[in-house]
Amino acid sequence: MSKPVVAITRPKDRAKKACEIVEKLGGTPVLAPTLDLQPVNTDSLKELVARKDELDWIVFTSPTTIVSLNQFYPDFIPNLNCKLAVIGNKTGKLAEKNGLTVDLMPQDFTAEGLIEEFRKRGITGKVIGIPRTASARPILPQELEKLGNEIILAEAYKSLFPMDEKAIKELFEKIENGEIDAITFTSPLTVENFFEVSDDKEKLAKLLNDNLLTVSIGPITARVLDKYNIAHIYPDTYTVPDMMELLFKTWREENE
Repeated sequence: MSKPVVAITRPKDRAKKACEIVEKLGGTPVLAPTLDLQPVNTDSLKELVARKDELDWIVFTSPTTIVSLNQFYPDFIPNLNCKLAVIGNKTGKLAEKNGLTVDLMPQDFTAEGLIEEFRKRGITGKVIGIPRTASARPILPQELEKLGNEIILAEAYKSLFPMDEKAIKELFEKIENGEIDAITFTSPLTVENFFEVSDDKEKLAKLLNDNLLTVSIGPITARVLDKYNIAHIYPDTYTVPDMMELLFKTWREENE
């Protein structure tokens, strides 16, 4: 059986592990980031740092938040004295690597999963810091505020349109030439930007549906694929390793 060629659209600084997993599972990765992440030191982040001692909870939704805080405020994380909630194993592991204890990580690695955990535990009347990207969905701060908490929302990094459009257009050519077997998407913006670069979205969607196995990391990203009428699968646990395991299992079943 030939090796599947797998397109990886996640940001370049997060793609190394995904490429390694593809190679380990017997495939060939093709990296074409459709999203770039840039740490930023905003006024809202400065306010969060200044109010550090007021925090009862802080929520890290991605590793990039931790990278940004360490870059601009290296004393912030080591001196945190509040409870920590995270979304996802990777974020949790990086937090622990930075000396923090994770107090809450939902089994469902989504904002909705975290909201449900806060709701079940009756967490109310607390000051909760949420440093993240400004383009993130508003549901997390909105719902935690509805529970009676004060939210300090801070922009810690920007989610940028891909800076290397050439790599994406080269990926389009490979898809059209039948050189790609599967494609992975790890966030709603990776899908949106992928189609934004295309001059013929309907043709691209047809190519994906007819020739590729499309894999989403989870249901939130899958909703955007639904918007473009792309057939897709996603794993029960919303992580990159689980996504890749499902991809290879499905691909092999379809190509035996």
